[in-house]
Amino acid sequence: MKDLVGAHVILYSTQPEADRAFLRDTLGLPNVDVGDGWLIFGLPTAELAVHPDDQGSAHELFLMCADVDGFVAELHSQGIETDPVEAAAWGRLTYIRLPGGGKLGVYQPRHARPPATGA
Repeated sequence: MKDLVGAHVILYSTQPEADRAFLRDTLGLPNVDVGDGWLIFGLPTAELAVHPDDQGSAHELFLMCADVDGFVAELHSQGIETDPVEAAAWGRLTYIRLPGGGKLGVYQPRHARPPATGA
């Protein structure tokens, strides 16, 4: 459908203020305050894949980067720990532990990328 203009991703957190500060200050994501400190973050171009699952109710979010080693080095220079970078058939990935306890996947894709849709 040509009327789609984007995607809205929700991260659930036990410490939303701390996770918002991490996304804003550490990852440097642009944001708008929609009231009372409730931040909505801008994300780079996204893509969507559908994987088989017996339950069909789980969803995951991975951010993509051009150089996962550089990304990890930058985080480490700020005192942010990451999981070791792992090689997968579809890319090289790590996880960041958010202040609220959740994990956020970040990977450098090896797969072909589809063109972005226009907004």
